[in-house]
Amino acid sequence: MSRLCVYLGSRPGNSPIFRQAAVELGTLLAARGHTLVYGGARIGLMGDLANAVLDAGGDAIGVMPDHLVEREQAHFGLTELIRVGNMHERKATMASQSEGFIALPGGIGTFEELFEIWTWGYLGLHDKPLGLLNINDFYSPLLTFLDNTVSHGFLGATTREMLLDAETPSDLLDAIQAQL
Repeated sequence: MSRLCVYLGSRPGNSPIFRQAAVELGTLLAARGHTLVYGGARIGLMGDLANAVLDAGGDAIGVMPDHLVEREQAHFGLTELIRVGNMHERKATMASQSEGFIALPGGIGTFEELFEIWTWGYLGLHDKPLGLLNINDFYSPLLTFLDNTVSHGFLGATTREMLLDAETPSDLLDAIQAQL
């Protein structure tokens, strides 16, 4: 159907609910015919997601800069592993390979990728859907902060509305697919 880029942690987090959400999303991506595009690691939530896609018979494309292949423990069992020169090429390649974007729980890298792709949409560099999987209220403080940013006049309401959110993988995929 389409290629969806997922940003998420290379760490597992401290609750099994995060892994369960990654596995559920991966299984749903494959079942709905979507190809996963992600950072290419075999560890943490990244590895759980990719393995779920592959286990369900789907395709998974990883994109990783050469300098992170060993550090992030590249997943060499993917449908395709695209090696690039640096982080800028990684993000640009992931964006060009994808028709939509999803962020699961993660750390500073996930946040940076999320905000950059959202900014690119705001600037008109793409019109692809973007959403957060707010599993276990992980993103609730961020969503409150963003709504506060709107109320203080630093973020337009239409820009805020570009960022979809849902509490289950199925609901988020439904919202993303409605905009594809």
